[in-house]
Amino acid sequence: MLATERSDSWRRAFKVELRAEAIGLAFRGWPVLPGTYPTGAHWAGRDGLEDAGPAPVHRDWEERIGTKAEQVATWWTGRPYTLLMATGRVYDAIEVDDDLGRRAAGVLRSVGIPVPIIATPERRWYFLTLTGVALHRDLAVDPSITLHGAGSWISLPPSPYQHGIVHWRVKPEVCGWEIPHSHIVQDALLDALHEPTQDRLVSQLVGAD
Repeated sequence: MLATERSDSWRRAFKVELRAEAIGLAFRGWPVLPGTYPTGAHWAGRDGLEDAGPAPVHRDWEERIGTKAEQVATWWTGRPYTLLMATGRVYDAIEVDDDLGRRAAGVLRSVGIPVPIIATPERRWYFLTLTGVALHRDLAVDPSITLHGAGSWISLPPSPYQHGIVHWRVKPEVCGWEIPHSHIVQDALLDALHEPTQDRLVSQLVGAD
């Protein structure tokens, strides 16, 4: 019984944190939405549907983009919904694996340009950018890189997954809530993509023998 009470208390506190974050971001004009949430091995929150990951709770979610913060607050008064952001209206997100993400983040640090970066427990990194720019062809042909634009969404911290929580690698506060143009992030990704990794160096040395 004690363990159950602690679990319920933790869930209530976590729901409060998600709601507070949603309200704060909505006040800043971020197009936030409630998403399905993990219950064991499944995702719940939308009747008659089991998703492979967090998805908008409302089927008319695209019509709800830009909802005022006061209304957004009511969405998190019931279930512990994950926190989603619709992409393609205000911001886009470029999704990469954690290896490329770390290297690109290093490139951005080296030139003193902080960029909001999100990481998920599934080892995916999301670089936030202003919307409206297609991926460079060298990035677009890489199957591990995805541009989330119109008609898509991403999870925002502190959304729960089955095996962890979405978190900020670089918080928006670090860059004064200024989201960068896409070309800044894409240039960093291109630099990171083309820089020689240890595996590439080994292959080059073996090929030279």
